[in-house]
Amino acid sequence: MLRWALIFLVIALIAALFGFSGIAGASAGIAQILFFIFVALFVIAMIMRAIGGRTP
Repeated sequence: MLRWALIFLVIALIAALFGFSGIAGASAGIAQILFFIFVALFVIAMIMRAIGGRTP
């Protein structure tokens, strides 16, 4: 998911460079949403790992 966020960020940067503000704004918004979903899932996974924990 982080990969998709980075792809949309690159699309937004390229679109902004060429002056397509609508596409750039939409791509940046999608990248931001995907990034926050990734962070939330990462935090949940870390909490579950800490709670469940494996014994050596």
